[in-house]
Amino acid sequence: MENQTQDTYRFQVNLSGMINILSNHLYSSPKVFLRELLQNGVDAITARQAYSQGGYEGRIHVEVNRDSNGATLLVEDNGIGLDESDIHEFLAMIGQSSKRGEDFLQTNTSFIGRFGIGLLSCFMVSDDIVMVTQSAKGGPALEWRGKPDGTYTIRKLEGIHAPGTKVFLRCKEGSEPYFKTDNLQEWLFHYGALLPYPIELASNQATRLINPPSPPWVKDPQLARKHRSEVLAFGTQVLGETFRDFIPLHTSSGRTGGIAFILPQAVNLGAKRNHRVYLKHMLVSEAAGNILPDWAFFVKCMIWTDELQPTASREHFYENVQLEQVRQELGNTIRQELMRMAEYDPDRLQSIISLHALSMKALAVEDSSFFSIIHEWLPFESTFGTKLLGELKQQSPLYFTATLDEYRQITHVASAQSMLVVNGGYIYDAELLSLLPLIDPDVQTERLLPEEVSLSFTDITPQERLDYYESVRLADSVLQKFRCQVQLRRFKPEEIPVLYTLSQESAQWRVMEAAKEVSTDALSSVLGSLGATLKDAAYATLYFNLNNPVIERAFHPAHKAMLPSIIEMLYCNALMMGHYPMSRQETMLLNKGIIQFIDWGMTASHSTGGDK
Repeated sequence: MENQTQDTYRFQVNLSGMINILSNHLYSSPKVFLRELLQNGVDAITARQAYSQGGYEGRIHVEVNRDSNGATLLVEDNGIGLDESDIHEFLAMIGQSSKRGEDFLQTNTSFIGRFGIGLLSCFMVSDDIVMVTQSAKGGPALEWRGKPDGTYTIRKLEGIHAPGTKVFLRCKEGSEPYFKTDNLQEWLFHYGALLPYPIELASNQATRLINPPSPPWVKDPQLARKHRSEVLAFGTQVLGETFRDFIPLHTSSGRTGGIAFILPQAVNLGAKRNHRVYLKHMLVSEAAGNILPDWAFFVKCMIWTDELQPTASREHFYENVQLEQVRQELGNTIRQELMRMAEYDPDRLQSIISLHALSMKALAVEDSSFFSIIHEWLPFESTFGTKLLGELKQQSPLYFTATLDEYRQITHVASAQSMLVVNGGYIYDAELLSLLPLIDPDVQTERLLPEEVSLSFTDITPQERLDYYESVRLADSVLQKFRCQVQLRRFKPEEIPVLYTLSQESAQWRVMEAAKEVSTDALSSVLGSLGATLKDAAYATLYFNLNNPVIERAFHPAHKAMLPSIIEMLYCNALMMGHYPMSRQETMLLNKGIIQFIDWGMTASHSTGGDK
């Protein structure tokens, strides 16, 4: 068999194309070039700390200068520096880790960034990058010049240079905002507020310190309680909101900590979670939504870690086992602090719950022990107004509805009869009310269906039953086509003439009938077959209130000829009062009834010669 030869080729990287990917797809904004330079500086300082024998203090100096040709930015660190082999390895091999022999994405190191890709990001704001570096291990100082076409030059420098690295960037057209002093000051603090090394910004012969000395509660978040005003002020400065309370965060390993600031206003369940996360004290993400459990949407956090794995853009973290463990531990910290408040500072807890009841309920559904401790402070809507569960549970059994529609159907009648019913239609409420007997055996809860409110109605007398027998039978026959039966009762409030209630079967039947109206013939046939099994039991009830003058007059024998139309109109009125969606047939019935009553009114007016 004849030997076949094959050639091996190397990929040719289009550097300008990569820069376009960086600026338009990988990074959220070109301003992250500043973060990348800070990360490179911090990594260099970390490496020199490991190399030095002591007495070394790292620092980062940033300076912006302007001349007739535009602005130039200098970012300088006094870290380990690079020798020529480092330069070739870290800058020619884009994506190489700044720790030799280890893949940054797979290994937890003490370094934040990747030197090559970090420096590459500077091409987003500059067409000319110059780096001057002196290795702390010795050798000559070197100057590296890079161009966006992928070429670079290296030359050795004469003289003595202090160990460290300087990066010079010349502002390219369109990037002027990224070289303005005010913006640089804001962004340097934004990314480096927690760095343990001083960051200086020099401009116009003035030098300012960007980041304050690292506060003690960064190393040990538990100390934050002793520095309450300082922590709140720092949260306002970093996160841009005014907070009144916070919860320290920590994990058992001590490698992740932070501060969970309690939001001063209520937020909804779908609110975007924007937590600020620092990796090795450098800001990595300002919109980390997956660092805490979903129920913790009532806090905005500053979190610092050295154990999570950043994505390629270093603006988010990979969803892996490590992140899941950190998320669980941080959530437990918040849960335990709230439980501690319940025992030692209940007024503080009640203040938080009053603002963030939805978050508390979400957590209570997940954690029965937490529910048992804080349940008395949870607010619920009821026919007696919004009350705390501790007060509501004094009523036993405690009735609740499972849906908002059910609550709306009975609220007026139940309120008028001083009947306590809790609205379980909001998210988590019905579930929590069902769980209540499990944490407090002395309490009984019971779901209340709309038709069961009739148990508190006053029945009519035997004589009234006899007097209205024919009228009720006629009303029954009129509503038979809507699978609705008629009951004559007395109930409060008198202003309600009729009350429509559904059994579970009749509710399902109405849903199927509504679906059939908008379905294809084939689907309607299937729904019809399903509905046939419910049909015999699917009867609703329309209660007529004899305490209401309209009903008393409508059922009077003198109006027997008009009674069918009156019944149909009252039926439609009850549907609308109960917030029930009306079928096409019921809507046509309402329109027909209105026209009929208009005709009767005009006929009566004509026969009497009009108004006098």
